[in-house]
Parts: sequence; structure tokens; C-alpha cells
Amino acid sequence: MSIPQTGGGPIEHHDQLAELLAKGCKPKDQWRIGTEHEKFGYCADTLQPLPYDGARSIKAVLEALHSRFAWDRVEEDGKIIGLTKDGANVSLEPGGALELSGAPLETIHQTCDEVNSHLAEVKAVSDEIGVRFIGLGAAPVWTHDQMPLMPKGRYKLMDRYMQSVGTMGTAMMRRTCTVQVNLDFGSEADMVQKMRVGVALQPVATALFANSPFFEGKPNGHKSWRARIWRDLDASRTGMVPFIFEDGFGFEAWVQWVLDVPMYFVYRDGKYIDALGMSFRDFLRGELPALPGEKPRMSDWADHLTTVFPEARMKQYIEMRGADGGPWRRLCALPAFWTGLMYDQTALDAAWDLCKHWTAAQRDALRVAASVDGLQAKVEGIDMHALAREVLAISEAGLRARALPGAGGLVPDETHFLNALKETVETGKTPADDLLDHYHGDWAGDLDRIYAEYSY
Repeated sequence: MSIPQTGGGPIEHHDQLAELLAKGCKPKDQWRIGTEHEKFGYCADTLQPLPYDGARSIKAVLEALHSRFAWDRVEEDGKIIGLTKDGANVSLEPGGALELSGAPLETIHQTCDEVNSHLAEVKAVSDEIGVRFIGLGAAPVWTHDQMPLMPKGRYKLMDRYMQSVGTMGTAMMRRTCTVQVNLDFGSEADMVQKMRVGVALQPVATALFANSPFFEGKPNGHKSWRARIWRDLDASRTGMVPFIFEDGFGFEAWVQWVLDVPMYFVYRDGKYIDALGMSFRDFLRGELPALPGEKPRMSDWADHLTTVFPEARMKQYIEMRGADGGPWRRLCALPAFWTGLMYDQTALDAAWDLCKHWTAAQRDALRVAASVDGLQAKVEGIDMHALAREVLAISEAGLRARALPGAGGLVPDETHFLNALKETVETGKTPADDLLDHYHGDWAGDLDRIYAEYSY
């Protein structure tokens, strides 16, 4: 989840809203890769989720990372809720999952080094206090009541509101984890093409990374239950945003959509002010009931941009949001997959050629089918397995064209980060399929086995 924005001054005219997004345009040599991933923490002996406070807790892990590895503290109301260092952040998801929001980096080699360093630090401090972490798309056993809400004002507001707009919002907040990558764009036209490719092909990422076939202790009938949860959360701010495929889409069209999304909050002086269901358009007129007579700042607009959750989200960069959290090596595969597609123009054009003729109904159907069937999904003549094979080949070609070496030049490019996905395509089996094989095979229905065998 995003942290509050600061600065920017008052909003004096409407054009500033789109101008904020346009400031994300960068020349290609300044494009960067920002990788985020979440993981569930639990007590090693009881297999129960971590509380916020106590000897074995989220707070204890954050304090240890701060003291041992020189992360700076982030606090709210005197409580540690995150860390920051060298352009990266460690933060808390609503149910206590720990998230790394990585620094903007030039190569997948660098982002994978960052992920490895972070997980090594987390393991070092966690092992000492009897805590472990696991990468899955959804909590496999724990119930809603077993996962305490973290002490962040934003989460308290969202938790209450989620219960009124969908059936699965609170499950998303407390019991799902993802891995995502944030990528740059060079111009408005480049943004449009990347958003369209990102949204249309997001179901391919959902299928390849499907890793949540269990919920509340049993199979749930989906390869990605996390993706299922997102389909019934809040229709006003989620989904496949079909308007981005219409003629004339650009920064202003995104602004108009976000303006119509009901507000969550306004952040003032370290406090979250309840603006649930209120209108940012009213705020622009100085008519927000929560702050009568006050007009918004640019930081308020930046905050509001973080409260929309489509399959790909635009801020001053584009977030690819369709993948389940997963095992260590797949945390590097996700940014590699999208970087290969997005950062080479030939690859981007080829990816767009694959999906540009799809209808809104086909895109929606692919989203549903990916969550249910993973690579076995089939929609109106579109075979997900064959599609994933083709998309992965385009991504690999894009990474090869980038030709950015690692390991002091010993590794010629970034293509090896796709190896986990190539195995998935070759076997036709996603992480969810492997988990189900274990559950019905050597685990004999004992889902507690997942912790020992799949934790970091």
C-alpha cells in the first residue's frame, strides 16, 4: 500500500491534474524498474500470523531491520509502520504482510540483487525470534479474524468502507499478497500503448504466476484466489478499465476516471481525515464535507491516485498489478517479464499486435478464466497456454535486445530471469498446480506442510 504524499502546493487549475501524470515522461535512457513484493509472516512454532506487537511480531522485525541494517524508521502516531533506505521502502500491508517497495533501478540484475539482499536481511532477523515468511498469493489457512489489522489510519478507514462496496475487500486487505513492477513511459503516446498492452495481457501474468489455490484450509477452485478476490472488491476502482482502449485516451481521460472514483481520505498533519465516499470534484470546488471551504493540494491528488486499483495503474509510472506473490526466484521473473515486453519497442509492438483486436468482453473473460484455470484457461478461441508461450517469447526477445549484462559482464543479458516462467510454459504447470499436486499427493491433505516446504 502507498505511503502518504507530501508537497506540491495548492491545485489552482484543472490542468495541473494531468500535468502531474505527464511529469512522469522520461527519455528512454532514464527509464527504471521498481519491483514490489509482499509476503506473509508467521510464528515458526504455531504457524499463526504475526501480530503487530510482541516478541514475535511485525514490529519486532521492523525494529531489528532498523537497528541491524541501518534502515530509517517511518512512524505513525508513534508506532513504527515502515522503513526507508536508498530509495527503497519496507512497509506493512493491512493484515501484516511485509512489503518491499524497491528503488528505481536500471536492470533486472540490480533489482534481483535488491530482492536477495532484502530477503536475506529479513531472514537474518526473523530466524533469531522464531518468525518466518512465505510467498503466496493468498493466505492458505488463516481466517479473517486471525489476521489483525495493522495500526495505520488509512487501513482503518479502508477496512470499514470495503465492507460496504463489495464482498471481498477486507479479504484483499488482510489475506492477499502480490508481486508487481513499476515501469516508466517516454511520452503520452508511449504511456497509452504500454497501458493498453499492460491491461490486456495482465491475465497472462495472472496465469503464469498463479499461486493461491487454497483458502481457509482447503482448495478453493481457483488457481489464483487473489485474482478472484480482486474481481469482487469495488467495481468503481478496479478491473480492466475499458475506456483506455477508446480513441483519444491519454492523461486527461485517466484524470476524469480517477475524479469519479469515490475518495477514501485526506491526509493532514499526520492524520487521516475520513472522506469515505466523497467526491474529489467537490473537493476541487472547496465543497468537500470533510473539509468545508478547503481546496485540495497536489499531494491530495497524488494520494487519491493511489486509491484506484485497476489491473494496471498509472501514476508517474505504470504499475503491473496482476501477479500472485510467490517463491524467491519468481520475484525476479515478474519484472523481467514486463520489462522485456515494455522497454523494447519491437517487443512492445509485437505484444500489442497480439491483443489489439480483442474486445472488452474478451479481455474481461480472460481475466476471469486466468484466475480460475491458470494456464489451462480458454476464451473464445484464445488458448492461454499458447498465448503465454508467445508472450514469453516476445519478452525474452525484448530482454535480449536490451543486452544489459550482469555479474561484471559474465552474464550477457537479463533473459535468464525468465527461466522459471519458461519452465512453467514447458510443463504447463503453474505454482498453483504444483501446490495442488502436493496437497492431493504427498501432503495427503495436510496443508500445514506448505509452511516448511515453501517459506523463504
